[in-house]
Amino acid sequence: MRRLVILAALLFTLLAVWPQAALADGGIEVVSSRAEARFPTAVTFYLQAEAPADIVDIDIVYRVSASTLVPVSCRAAVDFEEGQSVAASWQWDMLQSGGLPPGTEVEYWWVLSDATGQRVESASSAVCFDDQRYEWDSMAGDGLELYWYDGDEAFAAELLNAAEEARQSLSAQVGVPLERPANYYIYANAADLQGALIYPAEWTGGMAFPAYDTVVIGISPGNLDWGRRAVAHEMGHLVVHQAMAGPYGRLPTWLDEGLAMHAEGQLRSDLQSLLQKAIAGDSLFSVRSISSSFPAAAGDAKLSYAESYSLVSFLIDSYSSDKILELLEAFKAGSTDDGALLQVYGYDTDGIDGLWRQSLGLSPEHPPSAAGGDYRSLDTPYVVLFIMVGILALLCLYLGLLLMRRMG
Repeated sequence: MRRLVILAALLFTLLAVWPQAALADGGIEVVSSRAEARFPTAVTFYLQAEAPADIVDIDIVYRVSASTLVPVSCRAAVDFEEGQSVAASWQWDMLQSGGLPPGTEVEYWWVLSDATGQRVESASSAVCFDDQRYEWDSMAGDGLELYWYDGDEAFAAELLNAAEEARQSLSAQVGVPLERPANYYIYANAADLQGALIYPAEWTGGMAFPAYDTVVIGISPGNLDWGRRAVAHEMGHLVVHQAMAGPYGRLPTWLDEGLAMHAEGQLRSDLQSLLQKAIAGDSLFSVRSISSSFPAAAGDAKLSYAESYSLVSFLIDSYSSDKILELLEAFKAGSTDDGALLQVYGYDTDGIDGLWRQSLGLSPEHPPSAAGGDYRSLDTPYVVLFIMVGILALLCLYLGLLLMRRMG
């Protein structure tokens, strides 16, 4: 009888302890995980988790569906109140980091640690960064997907055809095909478009996001002629940047925009007039000055676009489109502006500027000379190297003379 009482007491103790033992053997559990996109400014991530021991550390890891050589993940520490049951949130502020185009998928997961040193990585989830301010319709083409919310299907079909024609033209003229499918988001006007961007310039009417294979443009159904040119222009950016994909790919702005302007077809009459006026007044921007960025003022920016078209036309007409493809390959390999132009055409930026000005009936600001006798024919790194070697030689000579004087 005594043994039975002892056995019952032990059994009662085990039953009392069992739930705690089972809980102690368990680990960190993610009860819920979700994300909320607030286009175009932020994505907020939310987490609820439990553990037998206090959860003491939480990180959020996220990455976007961009076309990069190596997937890049970002990690951020999350502030929360430690405990066995926790709720946490973290906001990705686009105003600080730059925006994303609509339709971008954001993948995310959590990394949690408790007081015992246990570390758990949650399963990944995804949220689509959509512009939910509008009800979008869609139309598919050959390697293209077009989204719009204002206008009928005929309007969308015209824009889709213009994008496809531009892609085919670039492939035929320059030999650069569209390698990945593209997405177009057509906003009803420039104001709606600029509301989808972070800190846009006031004259922005369209923008390509090559890393995301996405284009956003503001086109009203009543402005279809301009719209056709706009979708073709941005297709030029997508095609060229896909061709340039790599660790070194960077183009001078005049080349990037000049090829995009060529995708539109003939230069617009207003831009042609602006160009002719600048030629007549000998007030063109130099090629070097429009290599890094275009002026912020709308009128100067328009002239820069017109000049870029003219300059690319000059290179194609004078040296063939095959040379343009060689030039893209040189930039893709990491050449500097001067280095790539010298490699393909035998002239640096100023030399090309001079040849182009001569083709327009203007005297060159920098008389063009073939590579070899000009210090500009050397890439900047080599110039710097030679200067450093010269300084080092002078320093050695000075130290040698000083040592000889002391010995004497």
